[in-house]
Amino acid sequence: MDQQTQVVVGLGKSGLSLVRFLARHGQSFAVADSRENPPERATVQREFPQVPLHCGPLSAAMLSGAQVLYVSPGLALSTPALQAAIASGVRISGDIDLFAQYAQAPIIAITGSNAKSTVTTLVGQMCAAAGLNVAIGGNLGVPALDLLDDAVDVYVMELSSFQLETTAHLQARVAVNLNISEDHMDRYADLNGYIAAKQRVFHQAQAVVINRDDPASWPLSIGDTASISFGLSEPAAGEFGLREHEGVSYLAYGQQLLLAVSQLKIRGSHNQANALAALALGASIDLPMAAMLSALQEFPGLEHRCQWLRQVQGVDWYNDSKATNVGAALAAIEGLGADNSGKLVLIAGGDGKGADFSSLKQPVADYCRAVIVLGRDAERLAQAMDPSVLIERVARLEDAVSAAARLAEVGDSVLLAPACASLDMFNSFEQRGELFAQAVARLV
Repeated sequence: MDQQTQVVVGLGKSGLSLVRFLARHGQSFAVADSRENPPERATVQREFPQVPLHCGPLSAAMLSGAQVLYVSPGLALSTPALQAAIASGVRISGDIDLFAQYAQAPIIAITGSNAKSTVTTLVGQMCAAAGLNVAIGGNLGVPALDLLDDAVDVYVMELSSFQLETTAHLQARVAVNLNISEDHMDRYADLNGYIAAKQRVFHQAQAVVINRDDPASWPLSIGDTASISFGLSEPAAGEFGLREHEGVSYLAYGQQLLLAVSQLKIRGSHNQANALAALALGASIDLPMAAMLSALQEFPGLEHRCQWLRQVQGVDWYNDSKATNVGAALAAIEGLGADNSGKLVLIAGGDGKGADFSSLKQPVADYCRAVIVLGRDAERLAQAMDPSVLIERVARLEDAVSAAARLAEVGDSVLLAPACASLDMFNSFEQRGELFAQAVARLV
């Protein structure tokens, strides 16, 4: 294969988007993927037969001879062939960097260990309610480069740590790192490496939004960058938070009461934090408060993200299959537990991705009647629980639903919040959530 100055490395969803973008712009490039038969191989061969395509073990010599590598988020930069290229002085980039270079409208950049999709979708709906032509995507839904359009007024982008690793020139209009909890420890050497990737969202941002409750998520330095904070505490002037007034809890901006928490369709303190984060992001680009509050009142939440399914014999059932890490599960347990008159019956387990489950111990003891574990790391989860908590081990999700229905009492809630990835038993967290919802639907 002839040497190319540009190489797209990785041929999944974002890789195909990159290929199409570079081809549209008349650029010469090659494509490489470490897999013999990557997902989009046939598509590229059909649409771009002239593009050199290398499938199989990555060639360090080929990659090191390029000027720039557009690396897929799915491929770790620690891969030896990529490390050899980096050592040779090859520039590493990705689709988000290219997107930022070509985007003509402001970018709202959202990252965090948890709640990225909820906040991204909510901010997008706030922008639409304000009459803006908004494009939403990135790690959520549509690849970034496919969103580019001169008619767009604002881009709302969900960004993962993997995407941010190859992003150096984002220059967002406003950026937020919603929260930090241990995740992807199978890819990063330690938590600091993961946090460093997340920090890249703030690079050259015109404004930043800060979570007062999570110092690990804060930008390393703000300088004279405009900033606004959110948190579950009472807000000072210019901050978003919660206020009590005549026994009612409100979302508030400084002293101004905005919306009673009871008027939100999304439940739990973690979702109150998500609502406040979205308000802070919207305020940073001067969205009208009335439009933001209207969108907030109508927002039902997302599938598989602390989604209320139904009530059966006095027990509420929640699907939080998207809780694929410990931090997300903690948010759901503490958020619903504090907002619930009864106890929780937790269903958890799967592939823990090397995470430490010990931080679940106390919240589970505080809020849970029982924990039902399944999947590859079921036993590790069980061992991390307080001895006072009832543990049941099951082989299948359907068995977990049956056990939860038996253990839950009137006023309780059953929560699927696995704290683990799904791929040991399912195709995706979506499939896990759908099968859970189907099993719950069959309960009588």
